[in-house]
Amino acid sequence: MSSPIAVVTGASRGIGRRLCVDLATAGYDVVCAARSSGEHPGRLPGTIDDTAAAVRAAGRNAMAIALDVQDEAGVARLADRVFSEWGRCDLLVLNAAVAPPKPALDDTTRRWRLAVDVNVNGPFYCCYYFCPRMAAGEGGRVVTVSSGAAVTPSFGRASYTATKLALEGMSQALAHDLSGRVAVNCIRIDLPIWTEGFDATLPENFDTSFFEDAAIMTDAVLWLAKQDLACTGQILTLGELRARGVVRPPTRAGRS
Repeated sequence: MSSPIAVVTGASRGIGRRLCVDLATAGYDVVCAARSSGEHPGRLPGTIDDTAAAVRAAGRNAMAIALDVQDEAGVARLADRVFSEWGRCDLLVLNAAVAPPKPALDDTTRRWRLAVDVNVNGPFYCCYYFCPRMAAGEGGRVVTVSSGAAVTPSFGRASYTATKLALEGMSQALAHDLSGRVAVNCIRIDLPIWTEGFDATLPENFDTSFFEDAAIMTDAVLWLAKQDLACTGQILTLGELRARGVVRPPTRAGRS
């Protein structure tokens, strides 16, 4: 295929869905991967099939793949299918995440393991099965998605803080290992972005009027996708990128 190929995890709703549609508008054919599908929908609105339909409506090809990033074999099958059917991956956006809502010591150890499996092991499995093939071809770019919670212990969700900080370290280490072949960078979301998933963890009376639109993540991802492979190993905040003119001025999105 002649068009660039993007693979996005956590693509059924929120930031992932917005990225898929905006990448399609920018000329990418998009692999939309997430757990929620038409056959097995989640409790929140949105499925990979909905996202794939939006990508096609934007004039690009879409592949909808039901995937739980905890499933290493499933990630391996995803990589096999992408390279078998579409021949390459130019951009891998590792957006899938969970943020257990309770303080870790008040929660179950099962939920701690869930955070580690989804937020750290899942991105590693994706890099493990995609990056060597990307490096063997024309190279490519990986964007991992972190959070200001990584450097904010007072956020109150130790599993999220610990796993996002680990993701940042892993991103920098893999950037070193893949230097010159695949660029690996991390966007730390330090500005509040409204998504269905995050909203579901907030109190009903929480003021979301200051939350921003997920389009600001598109600005950051598309900018990184255009950088030379020498731009790698960076932990970049949306605030920093806005100050540099990469991310658009403040937007507003929240509960209607």
